[in-house]
Amino acid sequence: MATFVDTSGILTLLNRSEGNHAAASTIWEALVDAGGALTTSSFVLVETYALLQRQFGLEAVQTFHEEILPLLDVHWIDDATFTSAATALLAAGRRQLSLVDCVSFVLMRRLGIDAAFAWDRHFEEQGFHLA
Repeated sequence: MATFVDTSGILTLLNRSEGNHAAASTIWEALVDAGGALTTSSFVLVETYALLQRQFGLEAVQTFHEEILPLLDVHWIDDATFTSAATALLAAGRRQLSLVDCVSFVLMRRLGIDAAFAWDRHFEEQGFHLA
């Protein structure tokens, strides 16, 4: 079974001072050990690199790049996915919902993925479950 990997999951996994870090580590290890596909998008990569660099520095970026990225099946976002996500974002009219979130939801539906490694309530609001 495939699991979508979101920025919120990665940040929680890599931030040892985050309250959910231990839970994220346990879940991540179980996902990796299970051998299912760990899927993400190019938009999540851009967001993750930017937030890791800004919040924790290049050492965290390097850890992500060398230890986590090789485990991910990255889907590069095409025009149709972007357009669907932008339309969904504008239709939702919610400031706290991001374009990256909407891209993730569109991609997950297209790929038939219903679970996310995430700490973002928007996934549950959209009918997905958290891994």
